[in-house]
Amino acid sequence: MTVRPHAPAIDLRCPGGHPAGDARAWRCPECGGPWELSGQPPFDAAAIDTTTWSLWRYAAMLPDVPPVTLGEGGTPLVPVTVPAGTFRAKLEFLSPTGSYKDRGTALLVSHLRALGVEEVVEDSSGNAGASLAAYAAAAGLRARVFVPGHASAAKKRQIAGMGAEVVEVPGGRGAAAAACRREIGRATYASHCWNPVFLSGQSTCAWEIWEQLGGTLPDAVVCPVGQGNLFLGLARGFAALVEAGLAPDVPRMYAVQSAACAPVARAWRTGLPGPAAVDEGVTIAEGILTSRPVRGDEIMRVLRRTGGAALAVTDDEVRAAQHSLRGAGLSVEPTSAVPVAALSLLRDQLAGAEVVVPLTGSGLKSL
Repeated sequence: MTVRPHAPAIDLRCPGGHPAGDARAWRCPECGGPWELSGQPPFDAAAIDTTTWSLWRYAAMLPDVPPVTLGEGGTPLVPVTVPAGTFRAKLEFLSPTGSYKDRGTALLVSHLRALGVEEVVEDSSGNAGASLAAYAAAAGLRARVFVPGHASAAKKRQIAGMGAEVVEVPGGRGAAAAACRREIGRATYASHCWNPVFLSGQSTCAWEIWEQLGGTLPDAVVCPVGQGNLFLGLARGFAALVEAGLAPDVPRMYAVQSAACAPVARAWRTGLPGPAAVDEGVTIAEGILTSRPVRGDEIMRVLRRTGGAALAVTDDEVRAAQHSLRGAGLSVEPTSAVPVAALSLLRDQLAGAEVVVPLTGSGLKSL
């Protein structure tokens, strides 16, 4: 892998244009908004490092940081047929820690280590925390992960097993986030929800799909959405290919949520410009239990711009989809089955379309 010898500082700015005085700040102190990356290089197919099959083959298009890597990226894209339909599954659950979060975490931890950070904190329902714990260990960083009371025991064991401190918080996902922010102390908040470097890692999934389909894009992508990091990373990655003249348009993007907590689907159904906060509810799809996504307005813009839609599925529909995937040889956790549960609801819209569904988390996490 080619490493660029002179790494420029990563330029973070909020949507209002305020620059980040401290690149370790988790949000803009002026407006409270999330940071965005400024001045990143465009996608260049000639710059792909074909000597490696990991997300670092796209290093020339990513934030310029010395990599902390566990071999993330390079996941298979396989044809799948279930009763709800036929699609190509992007097997993100084969990532090093068993979830798609590893793409973003690899970039984020690489960035924070380059800044001299020694301790990180994060709030998570499980997968992001497990990913951060692993990459923090690889980078030699201390890590604390705040998890809600409903987080699965298997994921908590995975986090602790990687050497991170697990802080259990009574209540839901929002309570864990609030507790984490109150107790940051001298650590750096390594938030997968707020940090745009994390989103850059997710964009590599789109670029892999483009390569795996022979330099073309699918007609549609159906994705589980909580905070929407994978959804937005894919949309941004596809947009970079379009801007580079390598694809005619971004695929239709479909966001699928649990009916127990569906702020995006509710906003779509009611015509709101952005998601309003909803109650968290209770669902087996704990990985997308988000009452109001940080970048919810951007999610809505992507849905409208690409001709997609947002919809919600019940736990019974998720269980049925998870069972059908097992019948096809694929073991995933409930959250990963959410988009598959929506395929029957989208049958007319997706008729004849080339569809990609990312399967985001391993079934081993829910045993």
